[in-house]
Amino acid sequence: MKRSLFHIHALCMLASALFLASCGQDRSGEYYALIGPKTWMYETMQQHYLFYEDLPTEEGLNFFDKPETFLQSVVSSQDQKNGSVFSHIDSVNVSRVQSAYPTFGLEGSLIRNTNGDYVVHILYVYPDSPASEVGLKRNDWVVSVNDRALNTSNFESFFQRPSSSCRYRVATEVDGQPDTSYVDMPAPRIIEQPSVFTYKTITAGSKKAFYILYNGFETDDEESLKAAFNEAAAQSPSDIILDLRYNPGGYVSTAQLLSTILAPQGAMGQPWLTMVFNDKTDPQTQTYTFDASLLQGVTNLNYDHLYVITTSNTASASEIVINTLRPYLGDKLLQVGAATFGKNVAQSLFTNEAYPQLEFWLTTSYTANSENFYDYYTDGLQPDYVSSEDLTANLGEFGTPADSILAPVFYHLEHGTFPSTGTEENTRSTGSKIIYNPIDHKPKRSQMSIK
Repeated sequence: MKRSLFHIHALCMLASALFLASCGQDRSGEYYALIGPKTWMYETMQQHYLFYEDLPTEEGLNFFDKPETFLQSVVSSQDQKNGSVFSHIDSVNVSRVQSAYPTFGLEGSLIRNTNGDYVVHILYVYPDSPASEVGLKRNDWVVSVNDRALNTSNFESFFQRPSSSCRYRVATEVDGQPDTSYVDMPAPRIIEQPSVFTYKTITAGSKKAFYILYNGFETDDEESLKAAFNEAAAQSPSDIILDLRYNPGGYVSTAQLLSTILAPQGAMGQPWLTMVFNDKTDPQTQTYTFDASLLQGVTNLNYDHLYVITTSNTASASEIVINTLRPYLGDKLLQVGAATFGKNVAQSLFTNEAYPQLEFWLTTSYTANSENFYDYYTDGLQPDYVSSEDLTANLGEFGTPADSILAPVFYHLEHGTFPSTGTEENTRSTGSKIIYNPIDHKPKRSQMSIK
C-alpha cells in the first residue's frame, strides 16, 4: 500500500504556533517528531479507513497525544464492539506466538460462589509452562493465593500478569472427594502459546471423529495444522469436530488454509472470501478462492459432518471459516454452542519508515463469503444447536462426552440427531456467578495477510 504524506497544513499551523512561543528558537524539528506519526495516521485513515466518513475534523484533535490515545479519539463507533477497538497499534517487537509478557501459562475464570467467596476455575494450561510444571490442569480450582482471599482487585496480579512466584491453594476432586493442597508457583516467564492446543481421534457408537481444539489463527500455524490433519487422515474419520470456543481470531491467510483443508473437493478454485473496501479504493472488492496449492503436504478430508464448537469468544477469523464454508457444506456444517462474537471486518497493516516502532492495523474492509453475506452476522453467527460450557461446574476433559458443550455432538454422532432438549436447559444451576472470563469479548483482529 502507498504511504500517506504528512498533513502539511496541520503541521505548519501547529509548528508555527509553537515556534512563536519558544522565543524565536527554531524547534520545528521537535514538533514534527511529536505530531508526525498522528498526522500520518490521520491522513492514512482519510484514504483507507472503511469508516472514513465518520472521522472527526482536525479541529479539536490533539496531535500531541500518544498514537494509541490519538487512535482511540478518532475511531468510528462502527469500529468497536463490547469495549474492543478493532483498529489498533502494535509494536513490531511483540511476538504473536510467545506470550507478550511473563505468565504462569494458564487461563481461568474468576467466579463468585453463593457464599460470596471468589475462586478461579482453570480452563486450560499451556504445555511447558510454570503452571504445567507444578501439575495444574483443567478443572482445578484456585481458592487463595499466598493465603489471601481472591477478589477482582488482585486477580490480574495473581493470574493475568504475575510479577513473581507465589503459593496457590488448589482444590481438586480425588475419587469423587474434594481435596485441597498448596502449590508453589515458579517465577512467571515468557512461554510458547500453541494455537493447535490438542487433537485426537474419538469414537461415539459406530462413528469415529477427529477432534481438534484450535485457539488462534497465527501466521506460523501452517506446519502444526497440516500435521494435525495428516494424522486425522491416517485415521479415516467419518466426522470432524473443530473446537473454536476460545478462538478470538487472527490472520486471514491462516483462515484460508484451514478453510481449504476442510472444504469439499468441488470448492477448489471457487470463491472463498471477498474483501469489501471503502468507495475510495479501486477495485472496491477483492476475492480470494479455495486454493488447492495450499494443500501441498496435507490431505484434503472427506467427511459426513463438520461440527464447529462456538461461544461468544469465537470471533473474527473463526467466523470467517464458518461463514465461508457454509455455502459449500450446507447441512454438513453443524454449529454447536452459542452465537459467535460478531465481527465481520478485517484490518490491513500500514507502516512508515519514519516510525519503525509503529505497526498501524487499520480496519479497511468487510469480510464477505461467496454469497456476498457479511452484514447479517454482526450480531454473531447463530448455532444450529445451543449448548454451553458451564464454567461454574466441573469441566470435562476436552474431546469427551463429559465436556458439557460437546455432549450433544457425541449424541448426534451416535444417533444422527441432536437431543430434543438443549443443553442450556439441562445445565446444573449452582448459583455461582462468573465475574471474569479472560477470553471473553477480546477478539483478535482479522488481519489481512494474504499475498
